[in-house]
Amino acid sequence: MSNNLLTPISLGPLELKNRIAVAPMCQYSAVDGNATDWHVVHLGSLALSGAALITVEATGVEAAGRITLHCLGLYSDDNEAALGDVIARVRKVAPEAKLAIQLAHAGRKASTHVPWQGGHALSPEEGAWTTYSASALPFSPDWHTPVAMTEADLDRVEQAFVEATHRAVRIGFDVIELHSAHGYLLHQFFSPLSNVREDAYGGSLENRMRFPLRVFEAVRKAAPAGMAVGARISGSDWVEGGATPADGAAYARALEDRGAAFVDVTSGGLDSRQAIAIGPNYQVPFAAEVKRSVNIPVRAVGLITSPHQAEEIITSGKADWVALARAMLADPRWPWRAGEALGQPLTWPIQYARASAKSWPRWPE
Repeated sequence: MSNNLLTPISLGPLELKNRIAVAPMCQYSAVDGNATDWHVVHLGSLALSGAALITVEATGVEAAGRITLHCLGLYSDDNEAALGDVIARVRKVAPEAKLAIQLAHAGRKASTHVPWQGGHALSPEEGAWTTYSASALPFSPDWHTPVAMTEADLDRVEQAFVEATHRAVRIGFDVIELHSAHGYLLHQFFSPLSNVREDAYGGSLENRMRFPLRVFEAVRKAAPAGMAVGARISGSDWVEGGATPADGAAYARALEDRGAAFVDVTSGGLDSRQAIAIGPNYQVPFAAEVKRSVNIPVRAVGLITSPHQAEEIITSGKADWVALARAMLADPRWPWRAGEALGQPLTWPIQYARASAKSWPRWPE
C-alpha cells in the first residue's frame, strides 16, 4: 500500500519528514500583539503531534493590521521577544518539528471583536482603529469603511512585511508563509470585488496582483536564500464576479516565477455575500487546478479529517501535501493515528511511546 501522505517532501531548500502540516489558526490570546503562555501550550502540543510543519497563526505586521486587539503581532521588539521565547521553548521539547509563521495584514477586516464575542467590527467607543484596503469599500454594509491606500500606505505596509520577516528570521522560523487569502489585505487587492482602483494596482488581473506580488518579492528578498517562503492564496471568492480558480492559478504561477517554495490553496472570506458549498474536500478542486499550473508543491486544505481521505488527495495527484486545522484542535495526535491507519507508524516522543498501538492493546469497552 502506498503511503504517500507519510513520505518526505521538499519545500525548496527545506525537507519535511511527511506531508502533514498544521494550518495557521488564530488563537486571539495575545496581549498587545505579544504571545502568551497559551501559545506555549498550544504550539508545544501541536509540535509533538508528528506533523512535519506547524504554522503559527496569522501574525500582524503592524498594529493596524491585526484582526482583533488580541491577535498576535510581529511589529515591535516586545512582540519579537515574546514570540521568540515561545518558539525557543517549543523547540526544546520538539526539536524535530519544523516551524512556520504566517505573516499577515487584515486590511479592512481589522478592528473587530474576537469570534466568541461575535466577530463584528468594533465601534469607536470600543476602541476601533482606522483600517486600510485597496479601495474604500467595507467588508459588509454594517462595517467600517476602510481608507483606500495611498502610495505612502503601500510603502509603509511593504516595509512592515520586510521588518516582520527580519524578526521571523531572528526568531529562527524555518518557513515564512505570506497570507494573501481569506479576505485579508493582499486578497483585497487581488479580488475585483474589493479592488476598484483606477491606478496601476487595479483593473486587470495583472494590476490587481501587483501589490501582493510586490510584497512577496520584498519578503523573499528579506529572507535568507536557504529559507522556504511561500504563500496562502485563494481559489475562489464564492461570489459572482469575484476571483476565480483560474485567477488563483495565474497568481500561483506568478509567485512561482518570483521564488515561492510552495502555495497553500484555500478560498472565501472576502465578501459577506459568499455562498460556500461546504463539505469534505470542498476546497481540494482549487488546489488541483493550481497544481496543474505550477511545479512547486501545492497544499490542500478544507474539511480534511481522515487519514485515508488525506492519502487519496495526494496519491490521486490533486495536491502534494495537506494541512489540517480544526481536526488538529480536536485531536492533536491526528498524525500518529494516520501512521497507524496507513500502516506506517510514526515515531512518538519517548515519554508517550507506551501509548502507541504496539505497546498498549487498547481493549474495547
